[in-house]
Amino acid sequence: MDAERLREYLLQLPHVVETMQWGANLVFWVGDKAIGGKMFALLNLDDDQKAVLSFAAGPERYAELLETEGVFPAPYLARAHWVAIRDWGVFRRSELEELLKQGRGLIYEKLPNRTKEVLAMPAAAQRRLLADRKKLLAARAASR
Repeated sequence: MDAERLREYLLQLPHVVETMQWGANLVFWVGDKAIGGKMFALLNLDDDQKAVLSFAAGPERYAELLETEGVFPAPYLARAHWVAIRDWGVFRRSELEELLKQGRGLIYEKLPNRTKEVLAMPAAAQRRLLADRKKLLAARAASR
């Protein structure tokens, strides 16, 4: 597994969008954050030797995953049961994909009902609503 393959996989999951934040980090969200989406994975593109990937593990899997060599509590997000991996060799590709799919599912379940309703809309209606929401947020930011 590498960053590009992981990105391709994550973007195939339902309702996943990405943003670039906090330097060189690709953040993957279940639903756009403008409509109340929540992040479930963070791909570190910096070559800082800290972690290549952090993701939501959930309370049930968190302690178990921390027993794996190369897995550690995700900085800033450990309290929300996120783990980080040091390098791409920690898990086999299929294992990592399954963990990320589960993490996405955990976060989806925590979304507010109104966000889930937007995600259930037809794609065109969803795009219109999202564009309107982003305009509103931009106008609010400009007026401050």
